[in-house]
Amino acid sequence: MSDVSCIFCKIIRGEIKSPVIYENEHIFVIQDIHPKAPIHYLIMPKKHLENMLSITPNDNNLCWEMFAVAQELGSKLPSKAFNIIANNGASAGQSVFHLHWHFLAGKNLYEHGLHL
Repeated sequence: MSDVSCIFCKIIRGEIKSPVIYENEHIFVIQDIHPKAPIHYLIMPKKHLENMLSITPNDNNLCWEMFAVAQELGSKLPSKAFNIIANNGASAGQSVFHLHWHFLAGKNLYEHGLHL
């Protein structure tokens, strides 16, 4: 299922070109066009889900596949260090309403003041 107006769905369908980092039957990974770290990928399901609140029990395998892809990408890093960030909703910083995780590596996001 995809959304005709969603930019990520258009990228997944090949209507908009973007460097593909990884792809399988259910998951698509691209480079972020405005990177916040030396490595900044977007991990997303091919199925259009607006955000984390849109996930249902039927999406369990899809979520596991997103985790598995993050593990695979992280295992290839020399340091094995990375961050996963998911913005859920406009007031939390989500600007594209297709579920996606930011995979960031090569920079300590906490070094200059980010605290969780």
